[in-house]
Amino acid sequence: MSVAVKILRTANAPNTAPDETETSVAQALLDLETNVPELKAELRPLQISAAREVDVRGGKKAIVVFVPYPQLKAFHKVQQRLTRELEKKFSDRHVVFVAQRRILGKPTRNSRAKQKRPRSRTLTQVHEKILEDLVFPTEIIGKRTRVSTDGSKVLKVILDPKDATSLEYKLDSFSSVYRRLTGKDVVFEFPTNQE
Repeated sequence: MSVAVKILRTANAPNTAPDETETSVAQALLDLETNVPELKAELRPLQISAAREVDVRGGKKAIVVFVPYPQLKAFHKVQQRLTRELEKKFSDRHVVFVAQRRILGKPTRNSRAKQKRPRSRTLTQVHEKILEDLVFPTEIIGKRTRVSTDGSKVLKVILDPKDATSLEYKLDSFSSVYRRLTGKDVVFEFPTNQE
């Protein structure tokens, strides 16, 4: 089976030929499908739409794997195991899965919009969903926007403390990836017990 079967270009994915990162991720998915019998059934229908490498603080890198939105639920079922296996394959790189979503522009007087723009296609909503995709399987339990005196905004995201041990080492990667995808600064943290 070829690597091209695992790469499905969705409407807003790049139309170029798959680059080195994308082919290596697709090849890794194929290898897992053939070599790990308990993942075979779940991985067979899954495809990726793009993959990108992002620089993280400390000279590390993270791989962002974009998946077609309709397949996101299926990816969530095997995501923990898949992430672990892919991080073994791509040593010293963190792997995160994000759905390939579309942002529609704000309708203006000149735009020829036939129907109302769905809420799920707004910039704000897409950025919220990217944030949720990044930290999956943990949940976001709180958000604070901090505006400093110079006008810059920093979003503080509080994650579920039950996943603190498994995600602590990835928080820098999450914030770097989010900044690269959306241009917004974000700080991830776990709540401190003040009792």
